Amino acid sequence: MPLNCDHERNVVIIGGGQAGLSLAYYLRRADVDFVILDAEPKPGGAWRHGWDSLRLFSPAGWSSLPGWPMSATGFPQRAEVVDYLAAYEARYGFDVRRPVRVDAVTRDGDRLRVAAGGEAWRARVVVSATGTWSAPFTPDYPGLQTYGGQQLHSAAYRQPQPFAGQRVLVVGGGNSGAQIMAEIAPIATADWVTVTEPVFLPDDVDGRVLFERATARLRAEREGRTAPDVAGGFGDIVAVQPVRTARDLGLLSTRRPFLNFTNDGVRWDDGTEEPIDAVIWCTGFRASLDHLRPLGLVEADGRIEVREGRACKEPRLWLHGYGDWTGPASATLIGAGRTARDRANAIVAAALEPAVDRHRTEL
Repeated sequence: MPLNCDHERNVVIIGGGQAGLSLAYYLRRADVDFVILDAEPKPGGAWRHGWDSLRLFSPAGWSSLPGWPMSATGFPQRAEVVDYLAAYEARYGFDVRRPVRVDAVTRDGDRLRVAAGGEAWRARVVVSATGTWSAPFTPDYPGLQTYGGQQLHSAAYRQPQPFAGQRVLVVGGGNSGAQIMAEIAPIATADWVTVTEPVFLPDDVDGRVLFERATARLRAEREGRTAPDVAGGFGDIVAVQPVRTARDLGLLSTRRPFLNFTNDGVRWDDGTEEPIDAVIWCTGFRASLDHLRPLGLVEADGRIEVREGRACKEPRLWLHGYGDWTGPASATLIGAGRTARDRANAIVAAALEPAVDRHRTEL
């Protein structure tokens, strides 16, 4: 099927999750012609794929996108976030095309071309906001390929019941590892495997505090100042109620990493071997950037060099929502909104500049 290249936009946003929607809010206010291409069949972005009991570690008031606060109370659960993102998208009437999975972004004269199946969009500016959920990371452990037990990443985990009565390892010391371990431990024989002892923040510290502290450190580092000496980073564990309960029951003790896999389990650092039924990897994600590889910008570390979110080697491309390297805490709900606010004026200027230049030439 030949590409239909009749789709012309000032801006194409790739990804309809929290990052894409937060930027769309500001583009709509600036009356910029844009479209959102989203691979998901329904609204909600990556939150559609979280485990059933996944809970934010910031209150609803600190987990909202620009312009419209989330109405949930306390620490919202996954389903509440999905509902909020769907309502947000509908409230502002964004032009979202789905399911549209982008195959490649290429250069096309003074535009970038975004190809997806049998269609294409040409734009002055492309914003990649695909996030990380579709690129889960699993470390390459010795013996991994011959281990015969079940393995799944937190991206595929849904609920604890299938693991009842089994011998399980939960690997990874962040908030996802803590929340999954908290609901696995009461019904399975489970070990929580972490590189170092996890840091549990005080019960009165939540995502609001973490966001402000981490942002202050990042800004200080970028400005060449000494980073504030305060506790709390995004790797530390927030004691949401399920984690607090499991911790107080003594269910969140940890073990240091094992040496290697065996055919039916693992070998620990003291040489003992133990059969393991299942391993749940809570080991994070990488940026989902395969659609940008034709531009030749993806570095060896899997990232693209950016300055204030704009690709250094392709000024028509922005990246938004992948983590601190694209904006302070930009992979969080509140961080995505604040980064979008900071980037919006530059993106609008780049999207409209060619038209302004032509007008001036005619004058």
